[in-house]
Amino acid sequence: MTSPHASAASASATVAVRLRSVRRTYGEVDALDGIDLTVRPGTFTAVMGPSGSGKSTLLHCAAGLDRPTSGTVEVGGVELTGLSERRLTLLRRDRIGFVFQAFNLVPSLTAAQNVALSLRLAGRRPSRTEVRESLARFGLADRAGHRPAEMSGGQQQRVALARALITRPSVLFGDEPTGALDTATSQEVMVMLRELVDREGQTIVMVTHDPMAAAYADRVVFLVDGRVADDLTGLPAERIAARMAAGRTAVRRTTAAAAGAAGHAGVSSC
Repeated sequence: MTSPHASAASASATVAVRLRSVRRTYGEVDALDGIDLTVRPGTFTAVMGPSGSGKSTLLHCAAGLDRPTSGTVEVGGVELTGLSERRLTLLRRDRIGFVFQAFNLVPSLTAAQNVALSLRLAGRRPSRTEVRESLARFGLADRAGHRPAEMSGGQQQRVALARALITRPSVLFGDEPTGALDTATSQEVMVMLRELVDREGQTIVMVTHDPMAAAYADRVVFLVDGRVADDLTGLPAERIAARMAAGRTAVRRTTAAAAGAAGHAGVSSC
């Protein structure tokens, strides 16, 4: 007979990230309004939606960068919402990787030093071989001694990826990782992310506004007004773009209706 503990461990092993009834409120605004989302290991999930739909808030809550107002968040079977700040910091350091639109490299450090920084912050002394191999993994073996200002945007983002992945995180989160790149460079980065999933089983959750980038994902989750409006798989870029356009249209109609109702109420009260 399988023990309850073994069953629980097996269930958690099949889940990389889980959000249950997650709400995040800022003042009177619900940035997230009861989100339920489960991400399996070794999959690539893109999160999309109109401006203000809660995409970045969802990512920050899922990665432990922000705490939800209510609900629970789990990464690799560990519930983040009950952790102290110190334990949450340690978990982010050891099990979560993050890449940003703006790269967030330290300008005064070389590519090798930027990559090594993640391990140094974790209290480890990285070997030159380890750092060199991490850079070579992203085609940057000949850029180890270059500083960010001496590299293109695509090269800087690849350094950021090498830095995020040298700690071997359970989940890599990306907040518009191709947002500052041109089309060709964006495609290069997306191919690398796709290969990380296919060849190495890396779990990736990425926020993006770009249908071409989202088309590399296994799954596209659409948010509207802090809620999951659609959860789709296998969509080409054209259908993703059409779904995004439909979402923006729905938001405009809702906003116009709300404004009209407010205006009518104002007239009626005169």
